[in-house]
Amino acid sequence: MKTALLLIALVLCGCAGSPRLETLHGKTMGTTWSVKYLRPADVAADRLALDLQRELDTVVAQMSTWQADSDLGRYNRAPARTWQTLPAEFYTVLERALRLARDTDGAYDPTVGALVDLWGFGPVRREREPPSDAAIAAARARVGWQRVLLDPAGRRAWQPGGVHLDLSSIAKGFGVDQVARRLDAAGVASYLVEVGGELRGRGRRPDGAPWQVAIERPDAAAGAVRRLEEVERVLALDDRALATSGDYRHVFEDHGTVYSHHIDPRSGRPVTHRLASVTVAAREAVDADPLGTTIMVLGPEAGMAYAVEHELAVLLIVRTDAGLEERTSPAFAALLGGSVRAGDAP
Repeated sequence: MKTALLLIALVLCGCAGSPRLETLHGKTMGTTWSVKYLRPADVAADRLALDLQRELDTVVAQMSTWQADSDLGRYNRAPARTWQTLPAEFYTVLERALRLARDTDGAYDPTVGALVDLWGFGPVRREREPPSDAAIAAARARVGWQRVLLDPAGRRAWQPGGVHLDLSSIAKGFGVDQVARRLDAAGVASYLVEVGGELRGRGRRPDGAPWQVAIERPDAAAGAVRRLEEVERVLALDDRALATSGDYRHVFEDHGTVYSHHIDPRSGRPVTHRLASVTVAAREAVDADPLGTTIMVLGPEAGMAYAVEHELAVLLIVRTDAGLEERTSPAFAALLGGSVRAGDAP
């Protein structure tokens, strides 16, 4: 349900004489990861890079929808009416996903995998064309977060039969947090983690300023933001995570209609509202990540109402007849004291 997210880190140079910023990087989840950090003298960079890669490899091995031998893949293929024991990390993520599903009355639903595959946005290759009403109804019969029961004592999940979990909208955020935890454990006090565009920062840059990140403007060219007109906001990221979902990547067009990869589990169809992107700031990426998907499904009005009710820091960019329009929740507006809009920049 989640495209590679749309946040690009802007790391500014430190002042002369400041501690040197170092970078680690690698590949994961079909994208890349990087960590910019101030390395303590007793931390070996090569060993740290291996530890961080191992954390992300664990997330992939347990929760990937694209690897048939993942623990998630094995759960999806498990016989009907069986309890499946899950690794600790997988169980933790599934528990949080089901809690969000309950809190949103199914606007967010980790059992949406059958619909994702049906519409051609999953690992199963198929023609990008709208499925029939009968096919949608059949896939919807396999969707329903209430059908997945958890057994905390045994760390087990119930497979009622035909349920196809898809944790793509939360696993990447969990991976960001796992990298941050490993950095904390290693004694790294200042870092900026990025996995496929999702971010989490802690501490300060070498010049003492907070990490700054750019929120990409909808419809900007794919890839790194290179021009000011592709930036919607520059935001200070101080002990916080940031994630963005958008409607302009991972789409297909059929007879003049554009279909988004954001599928409403309640209807079985891609969303049709005019919400272009959602940016969510939270203390942990495992929260920011799925909340972006949730609000993309809810749409601009219901999504903002949900954000206000739950005191979430959310920036919406909505398509209007007059162009793109920003809408911020009170909690996000409070973060904008040090932000810069692209049009206001010198």
